[in-house]
Amino acid sequence: MQKQIREIRQKRLSTDRIFDIVNLFLMMILLAVFVWPLWFMLIASFSDPIEVWAGNVLLLPRKITPVAYERLLQYKMIWAGYANTLFYTAVGTALNMVLTVCCAYPLSRRDFMARKLLLGLFMFTMYFSGGLIPAYIVVRKLGLIDSRLAMILPGAVSVYNMLVMRSFFQNSIPDELREAATLDGANSAQYLVRVVLPLSKAVLAVVGLYYGVAHWNDFYNALIYLYDEKLFPLQSFLRNLLMSSKLTVGSVGESMSPAEVEALTKLEQTLKYSVIIVSVLPVLCVYPFIQKFFVKGVMVGSVKG
Repeated sequence: MQKQIREIRQKRLSTDRIFDIVNLFLMMILLAVFVWPLWFMLIASFSDPIEVWAGNVLLLPRKITPVAYERLLQYKMIWAGYANTLFYTAVGTALNMVLTVCCAYPLSRRDFMARKLLLGLFMFTMYFSGGLIPAYIVVRKLGLIDSRLAMILPGAVSVYNMLVMRSFFQNSIPDELREAATLDGANSAQYLVRVVLPLSKAVLAVVGLYYGVAHWNDFYNALIYLYDEKLFPLQSFLRNLLMSSKLTVGSVGESMSPAEVEALTKLEQTLKYSVIIVSVLPVLCVYPFIQKFFVKGVMVGSVKG
C-alpha cells in the first residue's frame, strides 16, 4: 500500500515538474513578446539615429546620444501638454471614481427596488450609442466646446468599470457588515464611506488605473472638442510634433543637401521612439505601486460563496 502511494506521489511530482517547465517556457516567451518592444524603443531612443536606421540596434544601444530627447525638449509646448494631461488625469479620474462608486453601490444593494431597471438601462448604453455627431451636438449645446470640461465630462462613467465595482461590492462585502453598521446607528452614506470603501481598496485601485490610463492616453476627445492649443493634452502635442517633423522634411528638403535631408529623416525615426517613452514613462512609474491590488482586483467576481 505504501509502495503504491509513493508511486502515485512520484507520478504527481513528475507531472508537476513537466507542467512547471512548460509553464516557465511559455511565460518566458510571453515576457519576450511584451517586454522586448518596450526595451527596443528605450534603447533606440538613446541610440544614434544612423545606427537605428541601419537596423544595428537590437538588444543594446549603439553610440548613445540624447539628440532625440534634446529635439523633443526644444518643443516648449510639451510642458503645457504635461500640465494639461496631469490636470485632466487627476480631476477626471477623481470625478470618474466618485460617480462610479455612486452608481455601483446602489446597484449592488439587493434591497434597492429599481436596481434591475437601472442596470438594464446602463447596460443598454454599452451596446448602443448615438454616435459621434449626436455626442458632439450634446457637448456643443452644453457649452463645453473648447473648455477643459470637454475632456472630463463626456464619458464620465464607464459602464464596464461600474459593473466591475458593483460585482465587488455585491460579492465581496458581506451583508452582515451592513446589518452591524445599521445597529450601531450608521446610515447608508456612513456605511459606504467608513466600511465599504476601506474594504474595497483592490477594486478602487484597479478601476482608478483604468480611468487614469484612459485620461492619460486620450487625444481623440481633444481632436474633436478642443481648438485652443493651450488646452491640448500631452498626446496631442506629441502628435503635432511628429507631424511637424514630417512637414519640415518635406518643406525644406529642396533647400537642403541630400545628406542633411537623410540625417533629418533618420532623426525623425528616432524621435518617434523618444515620444513613446516620454508618453508611457509616467504610467510605468505609477503601476508598480498598485500592482499588489491589481491581481486581486481583476479577479473580482471569479469566486462565489
